[in-house]
Amino acid sequence: MKVMTYAEGIREGIRIRMKEDPNVLVFGEDVGQFGGCFGVTAELYEEFSGKRIRDTPISEGAIIGTAVGAAATGLKPIAELMFIDFITVGMDQLVNQAAKMRYMFGGKISLPMVVRLPGGAGIRAAAQHSQSLEAWVAHVPGLKVVYPSNAADAAGMMLTAIDDDNPVIFLEHKAIYTVEGEVPDVIEPIPFGKARIAKEGSDVTIITYGKQVYDALAAAEALAADGINAEVMDLRSLYPLDKDAILESVKKTNKVVLVSEEAKRGSFIGEVAATIAEDFFYELDAPIVRVGALNTPVPFSPGLEDYVVPNDKDIVQAVKKLFLKFQEI
Repeated sequence: MKVMTYAEGIREGIRIRMKEDPNVLVFGEDVGQFGGCFGVTAELYEEFSGKRIRDTPISEGAIIGTAVGAAATGLKPIAELMFIDFITVGMDQLVNQAAKMRYMFGGKISLPMVVRLPGGAGIRAAAQHSQSLEAWVAHVPGLKVVYPSNAADAAGMMLTAIDDDNPVIFLEHKAIYTVEGEVPDVIEPIPFGKARIAKEGSDVTIITYGKQVYDALAAAEALAADGINAEVMDLRSLYPLDKDAILESVKKTNKVVLVSEEAKRGSFIGEVAATIAEDFFYELDAPIVRVGALNTPVPFSPGLEDYVVPNDKDIVQAVKKLFLKFQEI
């Protein structure tokens, strides 16, 4: 095993496939000599020259549109947007072109493109650079959506994303780019639709992804002091979703708390809650509980941002409230 940061894991996955396949290329704003807004593509420019690592104009619509055209004609583009917030500018190309083309052409073309989207709060970047918009992209048929939480998963899932013949939205939480973790010496692709149990438990299942995996693990440690043994599930893949893993965990604990950094209204964890309620209702001993951000733009003020975005203490409070409801039942 070797130790890498989350950012290095993403970069290593890209590097491996760029070495193997000359059709893999990277482009976006400042991804070249500057190394990307968060340094993820650092060193790749020198290694693969400017022909395969290209800076683009400040136009997210052009970036996504170029990725669509490149993928449709045989290349394997990896397009980076500086912030997920800017996907709004490229939404037509993503939703009406990338997500639909393979279906509308009767499967006669492939669209092997990856769109990297750094999201989430925590770096004091204010309302237009701190959103969690995974529910938007997960809603669109034709897109696969993944959200790794650590270096090993980031590297392995990047290999899978590049290999896929469909558009893949590769979500990254920018507040954990520097978090280190162990990565296998030989990195293998990690299949989509397979969740990971980050911590075994028996009393309640905390389901989450991305940065909130760390919050959930901290919450589980605090809950253990009160005699509550929480299981923490890292979804990793939002679509396809690992329903089998969710069922197995719910059957074991019979209680579920869902956590994400999205504004709670219309969030992706609402979809997961609906899936559990529809398919696994009779495995539950208590209502499903969701923990999300407040329904407000992310403030610039550090104190207010911390108040709006959920943390480990919010998860602990939600679990304890769930147990109180269970006792009432």
